[in-house]
Amino acid sequence: MNAYMAYKVSTQTNLPMFKCKTYTVKRRFSDFLGLYEKLSEKHSQNGYIVPPPPEKSILGMTKVKVGKEDSSSVEFVERRRASLERYLQRVVSHPSLLQDPDVREFLEKDELPRAVSTQALSGAGFLKMINRATDAVSRMTIKMNESDIWFEEKLLEVESEDQHLRKLLSVVETLVNHRKELSSNTAMFAKSVAMLGSSEDNTALSRALSQLAEVEDKIEQLHQDQACNDFFILAELFADYIRLLTAVRGSFDHRMKTWQRWQDAQTTLQKKRENEAKLLWANKPDKLQQAKDEISEWESKVTQYERDFERVSATVRKEVLRFEKEKATDFKNQLVRYLETLLHSHQQLIKYWEAFLPEAKAIA
Repeated sequence: MNAYMAYKVSTQTNLPMFKCKTYTVKRRFSDFLGLYEKLSEKHSQNGYIVPPPPEKSILGMTKVKVGKEDSSSVEFVERRRASLERYLQRVVSHPSLLQDPDVREFLEKDELPRAVSTQALSGAGFLKMINRATDAVSRMTIKMNESDIWFEEKLLEVESEDQHLRKLLSVVETLVNHRKELSSNTAMFAKSVAMLGSSEDNTALSRALSQLAEVEDKIEQLHQDQACNDFFILAELFADYIRLLTAVRGSFDHRMKTWQRWQDAQTTLQKKRENEAKLLWANKPDKLQQAKDEISEWESKVTQYERDFERVSATVRKEVLRFEKEKATDFKNQLVRYLETLLHSHQQLIKYWEAFLPEAKAIA
């Protein structure tokens, strides 16, 4: 099955690093995954938080490929489009990632080489399962002597927030299903009331029942719209940040690995010095120069790895503070947007019932 979906990516910019002010290119979902893999490979090890793309959904995409046009496939397409847009916005809003030539190529180049190593990034989460297992082993085998309590406290906060967001996402998904069910039941109620009104001999009552059915039809649409708002505003926000928190934890893990490399180098240096002492004691001058050279080499490595750890630590701290600031802005904007949709929905509901009330009172 060779069918695939292409997404139109439009860019407007006045940044001097771009050759033109506007670009429009078409990208496959695998292109987005390929971009993430390139950015992650280059920047994650340095402590940067690389925004993750949405996961693959084999079931959802299969429905689209076979042309099964139902509400679930339409919702899947819109959900993926919106997720990819948010992913790309997060990438280009990152001051360091925006400078990456792969990002500019993604936005500018008409055709990209086919991304072929993205199969593991599927909805099954195989790659994530491997990463989590690796991280679990790392945490068990590496006991880091944390010199800065800030990192320890922030990591605990991230892990706690991840748990709370997962629970909240589950509740919102239940809310979405509840509103969809309410919408369906409201439609059935409207249909039944309309049938009752058409069989009623009392003219005023028949007219009131018919108008009640029309009001219920409108309310059914309100429930549908609010279910979409629950999903696209709240559920997607929480799902995005669950993925982002995984990336945040990844930056802490890379810092830990950098620290471990530094510690391993110190251990090796100590062994080299002990070996030199043994050679001096055994009076083997022919091997002393090599031992001194190795000590010099590992002293340089220890110094470099310590600098790397300090650099990565500074980057992680900066990245986490930037993430927290952006998260607060995101949550504020989305919550205000969500409350506005709720307010509009309730205002419409009041308007419908106020218009119907005189008709109900006119029943004789």
